[in-house]
Amino acid sequence: MNFPPDYLYTKDHEWLKDGGDGAALVGITDFAQSELGDIVFVDVSSVGKTLDAGAVFGTIEAVKTVSDLYLPVAAEILELNPDLASAPEVINQDPYGKGWIVKIRPTAGVSGLLSADEYKATLNV
Repeated sequence: MNFPPDYLYTKDHEWLKDGGDGAALVGITDFAQSELGDIVFVDVSSVGKTLDAGAVFGTIEAVKTVSDLYLPVAAEILELNPDLASAPEVINQDPYGKGWIVKIRPTAGVSGLLSADEYKATLNV
């Protein structure tokens, strides 16, 4: 299981990475994608909205389940990864790279997020 050290994590299995120019990228962790199984659809209807940390910003659908996606920090949702419309399985293949889900502009700090080691400890792996 992969836990890039330069990312921040939530207990809800989302990650946050600096995207430059005051923006950040958000996706789900390697652990989350492996638990979900084959991802078939991502629905994010919150583009253009500003939401609080922990708010549901969309859903992710796998063959057997649908799960909510939670915003790691208070932020404006800038865009949905355009590749997910035709290839949502990229999240399974590359959850920390091409499988990012949304680009955001944080409106608050990142306090409360976990380091890679802290996140890994919550999983007991």
